[in-house]
Amino acid sequence: MDNPPKLKKGDRVAVVSPSWAGPAVYPALHDLSLQRIRELLELEPVEFPTTRQPGASAAARAADLMAAYADPSIRAVFATIGGDDQITVLPHLDPAPFRADPKPYFGYSDNTNLLNWLWLHGVAGYHGGSTMVHLGRGGSVDPEHLISLRAALFETGDLAITEVPAFTDEELSWADPASLTTAAPRVASPGFVWHRADRVVTAPTWGGSLEIVSWNLAANRWIKPVEDYAGSILLLETSEELPSAESVFRVLRNAGERGLLEQFPAVVVATAKASNRESRPPQSERAKFRDDQRDAVLKALAAYNPSAMAVFGVDFGHTAPQWILPYGGRMTIDGPARTIIAHF
Repeated sequence: MDNPPKLKKGDRVAVVSPSWAGPAVYPALHDLSLQRIRELLELEPVEFPTTRQPGASAAARAADLMAAYADPSIRAVFATIGGDDQITVLPHLDPAPFRADPKPYFGYSDNTNLLNWLWLHGVAGYHGGSTMVHLGRGGSVDPEHLISLRAALFETGDLAITEVPAFTDEELSWADPASLTTAAPRVASPGFVWHRADRVVTAPTWGGSLEIVSWNLAANRWIKPVEDYAGSILLLETSEELPSAESVFRVLRNAGERGLLEQFPAVVVATAKASNRESRPPQSERAKFRDDQRDAVLKALAAYNPSAMAVFGVDFGHTAPQWILPYGGRMTIDGPARTIIAHF
C-alpha cells in the first residue's frame, strides 16, 4: 500500500486520545507536546472532544477518529499516548472516511490496534510518534525521533535507521514538574544484533506491540488470512509490562501454529524495555532480560520460520530514542550490508 500523503508547514493535525486520556491527568506535559508540534514541526494541533476526557466511551473515541479523518482540513492524526482498551474502539469505526482520505496516523503500543485496523482496510500509517511520550519528553526531543517524524510528515525518500549511541528505558514521574525539563539517564546502546543476515528484503511492514498483536490474534476480528502477510516485514516490540521470555515465545509459537509466523522473510525487533516504575533492576539484569527475549524470538523462528532473517536492538519501541517507522509502507532490510532503510 502507498504511504500516506505528505503535509506542508502550517497544516492542521488532529491530536486525539483513542486509548487513555493522558492529557487530562498530565495537562502540562500534553501542552508541552502541543507547543513542540507548533514550534518544531510548524503544524497546528487540533484537539477533539475526548482528547482530555477521562473515561470517554469507546464509541465517543471512535467518533473523534472518524471526525478527524472526515475533516479535509486535518492532514495527519497523532495519538497522545497508548493505554489498554483501544481494541474496544475498533467495532465502532466506519472504514469509509479512512479510505476516502488516508492521512497519516502516528502511534504505537496500544495504538497497534488502530494501525493494524488501518492496514486491514488498505491504509498505511506510522509506528511511533505518540505526542506525550516523545514530543513531550523532558529536556528536548530526541534527534532520531524528530528526523524520522519530519521524514514521515513532509518528505518523500529514504532514511537510514541507524544504531543509536545511547538509549534509556527509565521512566520519570510525570507528576514531578522536573519531568518537563529533565531527561532520563542513558546508557550505551548495545547496537544491532543480526541473525541469518544473508539477503535483502524490501517489503511492507506489519506487526507492532507484541502484546497487542496477540490480542488481535485472539479476538480474530481484525486479522486477514495468513497468506495476505506473505513477504511482509514483521515489526515486534514489547511494552513496560515487561513480558517474560516465555510469554514472548508463547505468543510467537501461537502465531506459528496459525501459519502466520512463516509468512515473514524478515523480522525487526525493537530494543526491549527492561524496567518500569515498579521494577528498576541493575543494567546487567536488564541486558539479560533483553538477551532472554531475543533467545525466545530465535527459538520461535527456529521452530516455525528457520530461514527468516532477523535484526534485534532497533530503537522503535518503548525505549528512547524512538525512530518512526512505516506501518504498511515499505522498508528495506539489507542483511549483507547490515543496513535498515525506511522508505518514506
